[in-house]
Amino acid sequence: MNPESRLELSDAERADVELLAMELTRTPPGLVDEQEWLDRCRSLSCHLPARLQDRLRAFRHDPGPTGRLLIRNLPAADSVPATPQESDSVERGATLSASVLCAVSMELGDVIAYRNEKQGALVQNVVPVPGREDQQSNAGSVPLEMHTENAFHLHRPDYVGLFCVRSDHDRAAGLRVASVRAAMEHVDAGTRETLRRPLFTTEPPPSFERPDSGTKPHAVLTGDADDPDIRVDFHATHTTDPWGRQAMDALADAVRAVSEELVLDPADLVYVDNRVALHGRTAFVPRYDGEDRWLQRAFVHLDHRRSRAVRSLYGRVLS
Repeated sequence: MNPESRLELSDAERADVELLAMELTRTPPGLVDEQEWLDRCRSLSCHLPARLQDRLRAFRHDPGPTGRLLIRNLPAADSVPATPQESDSVERGATLSASVLCAVSMELGDVIAYRNEKQGALVQNVVPVPGREDQQSNAGSVPLEMHTENAFHLHRPDYVGLFCVRSDHDRAAGLRVASVRAAMEHVDAGTRETLRRPLFTTEPPPSFERPDSGTKPHAVLTGDADDPDIRVDFHATHTTDPWGRQAMDALADAVRAVSEELVLDPADLVYVDNRVALHGRTAFVPRYDGEDRWLQRAFVHLDHRRSRAVRSLYGRVLS
């Protein structure tokens, strides 16, 4: 594992984060979606341990060859309630885990959400849902295809943060991450050029309640030719162009070749740079006994101004 893509806090640093997060759990009105709480969270985030702030700033400046950052030994609650099982589960309350996730995320940028997904909540529970095992969404437990988060949306997250509240029983659920920077070493020039053409459309995920059926045609690779951004969902991105299909197949092979698997422990927090890295998940078997895998998710934008037209003046929820 690249040392720059991981940070393990010392016990003293962990204690400092816990003190900060505990203050947030007591901050009125005790709801992470409320502006008063968010203002306090932003203020307190400036007091996170210096080494953590330094690493977050470095990651924001350059996500490195892996496109992700794993932070370990963050504080975790002594007692964790049963893993939620309902569809579209969210965390509105300022729990310890939600407070840690929001405070750390605010050192990267602005925490945002989408009105049509998970009721527009800023902290969302990623849990298996009975009856949705085969679904290609955060509610499923079959292998989740590698994807850019909300690849169909014009204002995609810059970062996806995933905080592990509880691991799965068998520790079989691995977060898969693959950087386009590494994948490009396995893709020839002709394939890259095809992927830069607007030949592809992407459908919204099942969790996103939208009336439209997909995007306008878009490219999979954009930006600098030698260091591109990527926009693709291998389940939801399609093309009718034969050269486009061939290029997608070649890209999928390259992504598989460079992907890494992370099995998260409780109190692990991983950030994926959604511009240069894809993520997915290996399969696992839920038991629906209250002890299933439970992640909490937050989305982060670097430039909050760019989405002003699709949200209220001081709001964080995008249409």
